[in-house]
Amino acid sequence: MKQPGVKGAGIFLAAAVFFFVLLWGVSSIYEQTQEESEEPEPQIASYEIPASFIPVYQEAEEEYGVPWRLLAAVHRIETVFSTMDTLVSPVGAEGHLQFMPCTWAGWNHPSCEGLGEGDISESELTDPDVIAQYGGYGVDADGNGQADPYSLEDAVFSAANYLADAGAADGRLEDAVYDYNRADWYVDDVLEFYEIYEAGYETVELEEQDMEYVVE
Repeated sequence: MKQPGVKGAGIFLAAAVFFFVLLWGVSSIYEQTQEESEEPEPQIASYEIPASFIPVYQEAEEEYGVPWRLLAAVHRIETVFSTMDTLVSPVGAEGHLQFMPCTWAGWNHPSCEGLGEGDISESELTDPDVIAQYGGYGVDADGNGQADPYSLEDAVFSAANYLADAGAADGRLEDAVYDYNRADWYVDDVLEFYEIYEAGYETVELEEQDMEYVVE
């Protein structure tokens, strides 16, 4: 059998080296791109709750009868305790607890239909009188004259208001959570965190840079 010559072997070796270098370069570029595009996520363990939020949850429980740990679980699932890069979802849900504008301001608003994004101005969205007129769930919990989904207190109290109306205050937690976001996986995830917090939890301090919106 004829053996390959030195020239042929050299060409083969050069091609193999070129392919290896090319593959290594593509891999390096991909890894660098991934590192640049992936921002570090705040490290909040499944059993941890931000300490500064707990009094807000507890005050909302006193007002509406919704277990405060359930409010914490919903907050965790919705925006990882307000640490997500943006508090506006792709479908238009807004704020710490991700309310659709029509749910916040009221579905009787003339622009409300479909998923509930509506065409609601900011002044209408945060006006307690407008919310009362259109039957919304937004609450001015911090007493500044506005019901703002980007205020933690307002958002938590509004979520408690909604969940209470959906049955959570009467012990129908699963029904209430399903009404908040009509997906079985969502109910499972929220109730899983609720059970974790019921069994025990630890508090964690959030740095301002970890939060898109800082609690005043």
